[in-house]
Amino acid sequence: MRILSLLPSATEIVCELGLSDSLVGISHDCDWPPEIKNRPVLSEAVVHSELSSDEIDQIVREALHNGMSVYHLDPEQFKVLQPDLILTQELCEVCAPSFDDVRMAAKILDSPPQIVSLEPHRVSEILENISLVGQLTKRTKQAKKVIAGLQTRIDQILSRADEFEEWPRVLCLEWLSPLFIAGHWVPEMVEWAGGVTMGEPGEPSLEISWNDVENFDPEIIILMPCGFTPERTARELDLLTNHESWGDLRAIKNDQVFITHGSYYFNRPGPRVVTGLEILATIIHPEIFAGLEIPEGALYRWEDAW
Repeated sequence: MRILSLLPSATEIVCELGLSDSLVGISHDCDWPPEIKNRPVLSEAVVHSELSSDEIDQIVREALHNGMSVYHLDPEQFKVLQPDLILTQELCEVCAPSFDDVRMAAKILDSPPQIVSLEPHRVSEILENISLVGQLTKRTKQAKKVIAGLQTRIDQILSRADEFEEWPRVLCLEWLSPLFIAGHWVPEMVEWAGGVTMGEPGEPSLEISWNDVENFDPEIIILMPCGFTPERTARELDLLTNHESWGDLRAIKNDQVFITHGSYYFNRPGPRVVTGLEILATIIHPEIFAGLEIPEGALYRWEDAW
């Protein structure tokens, strides 16, 4: 089978199922696991990642307002690669090429491929997507094994919920200017890890105001901007620290502001969201989850970057 993945989380799922050799093409955002980085890239973003958060937001909003995609696809590459299965999404116009764009680009192919859109909103649906890709690729047994391993790690967090004496308020920021709180599966993950957050499980990311932040007065702030590495996020900390009331927030007073890798562990609905859950548990209740192994470079305090 020749698989084309235009979604980073789908690429990770395909490789977890032992099908990296069947992956003939990827999107420009697919960067994990490392062995897939030499695959042909079939998409390009209209915005450069080195622009400021404000500039990126403005370009994306203008493109969407004008009915334009924020990604370019290369139909000629589709024809060269002749995929049997294309994995894409409809969940977010900003996160990856849309289903309609992919369908249009695939018309150039000699024979129509199977185009599958992955649309998870909660953690359980992410696991269901792994099962679906397993069925599509005849790797059902491997998919069940991957899901069982992830579920075991989830259960290890959930089994200790009765030890939570406090449920701190946790603010997870998916974008810094304008402010967006993380949505879909992230609020659910915060709850499982013993925190209270602003978003609703299963609902999209939501733009908020600084007044909303002040009123919520988070005890913990976790920065996980979509598409940013921790180092990239650290360069824009002034978007937060320039607010007059920044120092008045409880999270600042108690040194409870953290930067993590949003793309790796939170923004993408793939297997590594379970690592994201373990990161949240370690942050929110370190006295309970101190023994969890967190990947090197996945998390650090904002003062270390500042």
